[in-house]
Amino acid sequence: MKESFFSLPEEKRMAIINAGYRVFSQNSYKHSPMSEIAAAAGISKSLLFHYFRSKKELYMFLWDTCARTTIEYLEKYHCYESTDLFESMERGMMAKFEIFHRYPDVANFAIKAFYEKDPEISKAVQESYRKYFELKGEKTKMQIDPEMFRTGIDLKMMYREMYYASEGYLWEMVQQGNIDVEKMETDFRELMDFWKSIYLKEGDTDGGN
Repeated sequence: MKESFFSLPEEKRMAIINAGYRVFSQNSYKHSPMSEIAAAAGISKSLLFHYFRSKKELYMFLWDTCARTTIEYLEKYHCYESTDLFESMERGMMAKFEIFHRYPDVANFAIKAFYEKDPEISKAVQESYRKYFELKGEKTKMQIDPEMFRTGIDLKMMYREMYYASEGYLWEMVQQGNIDVEKMETDFRELMDFWKSIYLKEGDTDGGN
């Protein structure tokens, strides 16, 4: 990728990034032509290749932008600073919804990319995912206060259950073909109220706040 891409006005860079997310999220990697991305961004195909030497380079740039932006916004919302798991989750939810407003198709793209099987990019995506997942895991490892939860709760299993439920919900929304941020916020708040009711100690369903 050429440095000239970063010298573009932010509006033009965002148009290219969001065009890439949109096209790649609607098709497989193989069936996402650079010409379609260029058209969606309002530039010529040759100019897009001026900024990105190949489709793979653009794809991995978009993937890394997605991962780095997620970490950046989670830190912006101080998601790693609370010992209250549900407060951290709510902050994380707000961080992701702000990302969705900035990049409307990024959630669809991220899920598509994670499950993409094309050998040209699947290995690179999985290696990058493990790197960012481990980074996020290091930041959150010591943040949960076990005293908040009912006696006998397997905290590791509880966290996995909530993680998989959240990922499954997001996958369902993507399959429907749209990301309704307001509906997602309402649904996630209902989910968290439910989790609080079954996992927190009696009288602590407000998450300790």
